[in-house]
Order: sequence, then structure tokens, then C-alpha cells
Amino acid sequence: MRRGLAIFLIINALIVAFLIRSVYTLLTLLIEDGSADAIHSAEIPAPNSPLIDNMPQHIPKIIHQTYINDSVPEHWREAQRSCIDLHEDYEYKMWTDAKSRELIATEYPWFLNTFDNYSQPIQRADAIRYFVLAHFGGTYIDLDDGCNRRLDPLLSYPAWVRRTAPTGISNDAMGAIPQHPFFLMVIESLRAYDKNWHLPYITVMYSTGPLFLSVIWKKYMSSGQNIGDGSGGGRVRILMMDEYNRFPWSFFSHHKGSSWHGKDARFIFWMGSHWMMLTAMGFLLAGVVGVGAWWIWGRVLLLGQRRSKRREGNVWERAIGWGFRGGKGGYELMERHEV
Repeated sequence: MRRGLAIFLIINALIVAFLIRSVYTLLTLLIEDGSADAIHSAEIPAPNSPLIDNMPQHIPKIIHQTYINDSVPEHWREAQRSCIDLHEDYEYKMWTDAKSRELIATEYPWFLNTFDNYSQPIQRADAIRYFVLAHFGGTYIDLDDGCNRRLDPLLSYPAWVRRTAPTGISNDAMGAIPQHPFFLMVIESLRAYDKNWHLPYITVMYSTGPLFLSVIWKKYMSSGQNIGDGSGGGRVRILMMDEYNRFPWSFFSHHKGSSWHGKDARFIFWMGSHWMMLTAMGFLLAGVVGVGAWWIWGRVLLLGQRRSKRREGNVWERAIGWGFRGGKGGYELMERHEV
């Protein structure tokens, strides 16, 4: 029994180790706050401060946005117009579905099949923002993000993304120089993460959305490339929540959006708000499964021991020439072997 217990524990330890290894990057995201690369408030001059003119410009003055076509819905036009009006000296690029596919087909034909076969339109909208930043550089802004102030201070970094809650980074506002190694890694990783997880929300989040971007960000930080703040630097700076949209001096303001979220997203948000209860239920279920697995393992070992004893008994009976006939007679001489 001790040997059986040891084998059982070793098998379970291997299973747990495999599961932890499979989700290790996701687990490390839970404790990653981005503080090592944070853009602190003290680094950012106040709006219209003359200090802004002394800051270097690495990121091109280009604003990228995406939509199905050029007819942006009314509830997003105010946000769109706020960014355009504040940046009259910036080039503005609206990436419609047709223009997005044309760029992929012309410049990145190796990705066209994946791009065309995404099951959700938002996946193409996610993917194209990474490609345009890697190709042209500039600043990408979601249509539901309005601009509170000019983006000039953010152009002084080789790349930046924003922190999101509860963990990781988001892809609704970000900027980079052309050919930044982080966004090159992002576009190179898209095909490997193109998997169907059956729930549309999970599929989008982990194939092209913020969860995908966060996982690649963690891998990028571990690659040794997250260094250098100059024009050719590889560091990715993090715009924290205060600087993002919490105050009048923050860069952005949030408007109505997230129209692609479905019923499965609401279910996942419900899970997030009840995570303590679900965690307790998970531990309880794991305990029940563990006890059940141990009971089955014990029955298997017991059955094996019984069969082994029967085989040993049969061998002994054949050796002495006696066997059990059943009934009232009990044992009788079955066969005598001459020696």
C-alpha cells in the first residue's frame, strides 16, 4: 500500500506541475503591476507646459483608429473629434475593414489567411492595430477613448501601453516607434495564439485581445529586450490608471464602447465578481476529485493484489498436485507428477 500511495502522489504531482507550467505566464500576471516600467506623474509636464517642447520625440505624430467603414457611429464621434481637434499637426489614419485587409495582403501576406479566417470581426480589429504600430509607428486609440490633452509627452518613449485592472495591460491605447521589437513579437505571435476556446469572449481575449497582449508582454520582459529608452530602445513603458483617464489632467476620457461583448462576457464578469465563492467551490471540487481518485486507485491496487495471490495459489497447487474441486469433497489429488 505504501508503494501504491507513493505512485499515486507522484502521478498527481506530475499532473499539477504540468497544469502550473501550462498557465505559468497567466499566474505571474496576477502579481505583475508594471511599476518597474511605469510612466510616473512627475515625468509628465502639465498640459501646455513649455517643458513639453524640451522632450524628445521618438514616436511619429500619427493617430490610428479602426472601424468597419468611414461612417463612425454618432456616440463615438465626440471622442473621435476630440483627438483630431487636439492634434491638427498629427496625421490621422482611419483603418476600415477594406484598408486593413489591403495592408495585410500587401505587406504581410503570410498573415492573410489567419486574418481572413478569424471568427469574430473584433479579432481583425485587434490584429490590425498591432500591425499598423509595428509598420508605421504612431499612437493607436480606440474610438471609445476621447483625448483630454495632447499626446506629445507620450511620444518621448520608444513604446508605451496602458495598465488595466485587475491585471495586465490593455490594447485600447498604445504607441510605438516603427519596428519596435515588442510589437514585432506581438504580430509574430498572433498565429500561434489563434485558437478557438468555444466561448467568444475567451477566444477574443486570448487570441488577439488584452489577455493575449498581456501574455506576450510578460514573455517580452523575460526575453531581455525590454531595455533602452532612446529612439532605438526596446523598453515598453506603462501608462498607469491615474495618467490614463482618472483625472482632468489625464490623457484620455472613456466613452460608451465594448459593443462586441456578448452573453458569455457577462457570465465571465459575473464569475469575476464572485471569485471568492468560485475559488472555494474549486478547492472543494478538487478535494472531492482527489478523494475519488484515491479510492479508485486503492480499489485497483486491491484487485491487483487479489489476482496476484490467486496466481501464486494456482502455482502452488500445480506444484504439489492438489487442487480445489468444490462441493463437499474439498481438495483432492488432481494430478501427480513423477519427479
